Formats: sequence, C-alpha cells, structure tokens
Amino acid sequence: MAEIKKLRLHLLRAMYLLISLGLALTIWPEIIFPSQRLSDESTVIQSLLGALALFAALGLRYPIKMIPILLFELTWKLIWILAFALPVWATTELDIYTEETLFACLIGVILVPIVIPWKYVYKQYINTKTKL
Repeated sequence: MAEIKKLRLHLLRAMYLLISLGLALTIWPEIIFPSQRLSDESTVIQSLLGALALFAALGLRYPIKMIPILLFELTWKLIWILAFALPVWATTELDIYTEETLFACLIGVILVPIVIPWKYVYKQYINTKTKL
C-alpha cells in the first residue's frame, strides 16, 4: 500500500462512498420495503446492486482490497452503454429510464477510471508472476 498515495486512497474511498450511498438511497429501500413481492429480472438486478452497495461500503475500510468492485462497476457500465444504450440511441429516441440510466452510467465511466490506481492494477492483476 506504500505505492498508493494518500490522495488516491481518499479518492478511492470517495468513490466507494458515492457508490454505496447512491445505491443505499435508490436500491435498498425497494429491497427492504418492496412495493410487491415478485421474483423477476428487476429483483435480480436489485439484489445484485444491493450486494454491490455492501461491497462498496467495505471499500471505505479496505480501499485497495476492494478495487475489483470498481473494476466490476466500470465493466458492467461499459457493457451496458456499448451493447444496449448506444444501439438503441442510434436507432430510436431514448425513453426516460434509458436516458437516466445512461447518464448515471456515463458518470461512472468517467469517474471510476480517474480514481483507480492503474499502475497498481497492472502490477497486481495483469503483470503478475504468480503461477496458478
């Protein structure tokens, strides 16, 4: 952790806080007090995002160890934007839900790469000498 500067640690914690707080305010109320008890794709999404909020909160205590959460956050948002939002936008007008989701995803795609310590990620996950 000595190679990660304090500013970067604070930025990581701020991002974990943004993710966990944002999801706590938007997703967790529906998990705790659902409008209806259904088992469909929206409840799967809520469960996944609820878990993401909990792990992001762990990032406040362990900012370096939880970097994979930020990589996951960046990856799913990029996939959604490239595979779903942009093709829809290219052929039709976006509805309100898609516009709002696209805006939220774009914020993540812009901010997450700024806070990730990419040299550390490269050394730990890509250029590793560990044998499996």
